[in-house]
Amino acid sequence: MLTLLCMSCVSVIQSLFKWLSRMWRFIIALSSKCKWLVAVIKAVTGPSSSGAETALTSSNTKPSLRLILLGSPGGGRTSLADTLMGNSETRASMGPIMESTKQGTVVDGRKVTVIDTPDLLGPSLGNNNRAREALRCLQLTSPGPHAFLLVIHAPCSSMGINHNAAQAIQSTLELFGDEVMQYIIPVLTHADRLDQRYTVDHLLDVDAGGLKRAVSLCGQRPELLDNRADRLPEAQSVTRRQLLGRVMEMKKLRGHFTHELQRREDCMREELLADMSSALARKLRHM
Repeated sequence: MLTLLCMSCVSVIQSLFKWLSRMWRFIIALSSKCKWLVAVIKAVTGPSSSGAETALTSSNTKPSLRLILLGSPGGGRTSLADTLMGNSETRASMGPIMESTKQGTVVDGRKVTVIDTPDLLGPSLGNNNRAREALRCLQLTSPGPHAFLLVIHAPCSSMGINHNAAQAIQSTLELFGDEVMQYIIPVLTHADRLDQRYTVDHLLDVDAGGLKRAVSLCGQRPELLDNRADRLPEAQSVTRRQLLGRVMEMKKLRGHFTHELQRREDCMREELLADMSSALARKLRHM
């Protein structure tokens, strides 16, 4: 009697597995014919942050760009961040920011992340806050930025504001280390205050000390920009694509920047993971 009962249970289980197998094949076949359903669901439910949607859409997006804006107050850093984001209203009138802020947008199908920073290159924050914000802006671009846009007044346009490009690069090196030199793009702002005959080459001759030395240090030709907030959207779009094109070139050449402390943190994390794995393996052996 017991034998017959066991045989009956086995038969029921086998039948159940066969039914589940047929259902699974049916679902796979149906899903392959109804890919249009994914688009309909996305249109109805809107954007989602789930990993499933990321996997579905990643093949249709271009590699992202991550950049950090550096510069002294009054140099046009925040106005440039608004231009890169396509914001119609500038935040510069709200006064200097006190901590790094992260913004994101999509340009030509490419996700762009822009980090606007406080006065990291000057003494106003104090050494402790400067160090904290320097590391924080790197965390906001994890695993690392593709470029640092060093925003300074164009020579002859400062209206009494003294921005030394070479000193700004030296301050950047102090914060992020020597390797950051390969990721710096100087951006000269307030081109609207210059005579139309002024070009980058002319400005390099005018400011032969600071600007020319800065260019020789980072090896990158400056960008001369008019980043006024009231410019036509078409002009802002040209500026945006011009700068992002430079960042894309740098990304293709060097990848993303990684701070020495980030590498040290990664090593510590790997060592901790190895220790935890060994401890767990020993525990399992004794179970």
